[in-house]
Amino acid sequence: MQISNKVTVETAVHAPIEKVWKYWTEPDHIKNWNSASDDWHTPFAENDLRAGGSFVSRMEAKDGSAGFDMGGVYDEVVLHERISYTMGDGRTVQIQFKENGNETEIVETFDAESTHPVEFQQQGWQAILDNFKNYAENSN
Repeated sequence: MQISNKVTVETAVHAPIEKVWKYWTEPDHIKNWNSASDDWHTPFAENDLRAGGSFVSRMEAKDGSAGFDMGGVYDEVVLHERISYTMGDGRTVQIQFKENGNETEIVETFDAESTHPVEFQQQGWQAILDNFKNYAENSN
């Protein structure tokens, strides 16, 4: 049995919790921020945000050279506080949202997979989180 490495990424978004939560969870917003670099995008996203509900996002290179589905099932959803889910491969993710005035802290912890180096995974997830921060702070 493999022992899982937990990886954490975090940011502070200069926006109220209600906006952050909405932008994080609604498919029309997810499609606008869910990529680690400008040459990737998310053309499709679906989200049933409730314990036992499922989600999927299609992440693709804009040139069509690569793509994959990222999905799972929600284990816990606490409005404006916490989301946890299990991905299709059994790895788990916990996301904490903490309001601090007009700023929202997001801390995301996930089980690393064994195919890619942990540092690579952390950089990728942090890049997506940074993209979310930029989108949430600069969109109405």
